[in-house]
Amino acid sequence: MAASHMLFCFWVLLLFMNNAAGETRHYKFNVEYHNVTRLCHTRTVLTVNRKFPGPRLVAREGDRVIVKVVNHIANNVTIHWHGVRQLTTGWSDGPSYITQCPIQANQSYIYNFTITGQRGTLWWHAHISWLRVSIYGPIIILPKRNESYPFAKPDKEVTIMLGEWFNSDPEAIISQALQTGAGPNVSDAYTINGYPGPLYNCSSKDTYKLKVKPGKTYLLRIINAALNDELFFSIANHTVTVVEGDAVYTKPFVTDKLLITPGQTTNVLLKTKPEFPNATFLMAARPYVTGQGTFDNSTTVGILEYEHPSHHNHKSSKNLTIIQPVLPPINATGFVVNFTGKFRSLGNAKYPANVPKTVDKKFFFMVGLGTNPCPKNTTCQGPNNSSKFAASVNNVSFQLPTIAILQAYYFGQNGVYTTDFPTQPLIPFNYTGTAPNNTNVMNGTRAVVLPFNTSVELVMQDTSILGAESHPLHLHGYNFFIVGQGFGNYDPNKDPLKFNLVDPMERNTASVPAGGWVAIRFFADNPGKIHLFQDMEALY
Repeated sequence: MAASHMLFCFWVLLLFMNNAAGETRHYKFNVEYHNVTRLCHTRTVLTVNRKFPGPRLVAREGDRVIVKVVNHIANNVTIHWHGVRQLTTGWSDGPSYITQCPIQANQSYIYNFTITGQRGTLWWHAHISWLRVSIYGPIIILPKRNESYPFAKPDKEVTIMLGEWFNSDPEAIISQALQTGAGPNVSDAYTINGYPGPLYNCSSKDTYKLKVKPGKTYLLRIINAALNDELFFSIANHTVTVVEGDAVYTKPFVTDKLLITPGQTTNVLLKTKPEFPNATFLMAARPYVTGQGTFDNSTTVGILEYEHPSHHNHKSSKNLTIIQPVLPPINATGFVVNFTGKFRSLGNAKYPANVPKTVDKKFFFMVGLGTNPCPKNTTCQGPNNSSKFAASVNNVSFQLPTIAILQAYYFGQNGVYTTDFPTQPLIPFNYTGTAPNNTNVMNGTRAVVLPFNTSVELVMQDTSILGAESHPLHLHGYNFFIVGQGFGNYDPNKDPLKFNLVDPMERNTASVPAGGWVAIRFFADNPGKIHLFQDMEALY
């Protein structure tokens, strides 16, 4: 009996250890060409496993994920696992020439990482040039086994990816923009799960449909995979309850409209109507615009369609009333500020908000557009037709190295990057007032080096240079807490008094408000993994 009891205890312990350690999940991503037709245009699209959007990556918190990526196309490629903390696995993060050299044609690379302390929705995408226009897909992180959501379990879970469609080759578009210095041409349509919807010409059949049943609760995992554009999203005549952002649970709040920045994810609970409503409801997305440049001023639409009860002698679905949502105006900054201000971390014992109460290092980053002089004997199409647009942070525009920065650091290769990135603007001015006469920026591969576990406060200030606009930014390898934001110039004496250090929202992607600032805090607890990426105007 004693031996049997010991054997039973051994198997229980082994089962507990396996559950605690998680599983190892293997995926194979074949990057390959695939012909796709949208808006009556057929073009060769770069895809993973011939899917647009790409396949789901599903794992549980604590699982080890191994993805073999095989490159079957002519372009170099990398895959970034957007929002995954990558604790001590910086080699697997994926930004080209930062943590790895790209995967060349007919070559492969194995990404190997463990999902630690995260659960919810993230996403993966190519991280070189504009390949992520079509190379992207969802990451679904389920809670550990025997653990539940901090909200009622939904009847079904659905992924909704907002993206873009270009009738022409996106790589040719960005190549032309880099050559001429002008803003790149915009997309021809926004998409919901790869489909533009019926508001575009020649697109009535290319419409995403979500079929639901009355009286059910659906968890919608919404991801903004657009290149640059922040998007409003709404479902006609329905409200949703926001329960998560960027794989972090939130204090629930109810809304009928969402704003999602490029790279962000938002999980919401949709409770359907108790009875069949004799109507079809449109769900729509369109851009929030603050800058002066061109943008795709269009709306993508999908259909929320109720399943008819089997006992109901229903009309044809073609005869049902179609109800459209009311989205905010494209420049509805007031709505955006109010909406983003509703996000709060749960901040409880199980899901604490471990925001640094004191900080070791404070940085002030000025973000925005500037210019580079037009090379001699060439014609540029940037400001005044004599310069090129250039995004910058503290007047430094990132210069892509030819050797991955993490590789250079690891092997002690000097000269690839420098450690003199300015932690304050070199020449302070009225950031949201009259722009300086000289808008030229410096080019360089510069970094800030921090001791392990340094507590950091970073204030990012938008500028009015070439027009104030909202700037989405993503911090690789980290979550951060949004402790404050406001309009105008940041006041280091008054504004910190209003910081939220109790339950600030924890995210991996946030926007610097147009003509304003945002303050974030985090611990530098992931060796080799702090790097900040601005929106695609920074040419990433």
